[in-house]
Amino acid sequence: MVYVYLMKNQKPLNEEVVKGHVEHLKELKRQGKLVLCGPFTDYPGGMVVFTAEDLEEAKKIAESDPFMALGYKTCEVRTLELANEENNYLLGD
Repeated sequence: MVYVYLMKNQKPLNEEVVKGHVEHLKELKRQGKLVLCGPFTDYPGGMVVFTAEDLEEAKKIAESDPFMALGYKTCEVRTLELANEENNYLLGD
């Protein structure tokens, strides 16, 4: 399944916590779980799109990100159903 964690800033970031976050993302990439990620330009936060076996694993992944684990951001985890050519863009035809 594909999941998204949407992050909202809670306090100013520092270089150490940003480096920890980047290492977290690199580990997701090494595991083949990272789909895409990045900060929003019009909102104080960002998102990570990734794969996980289930919602429980997805929440563990999000909560282990140093941004959340150290209280710099809060997040919401959402399940994403991909619309694509293989599933007729969810039209059911």
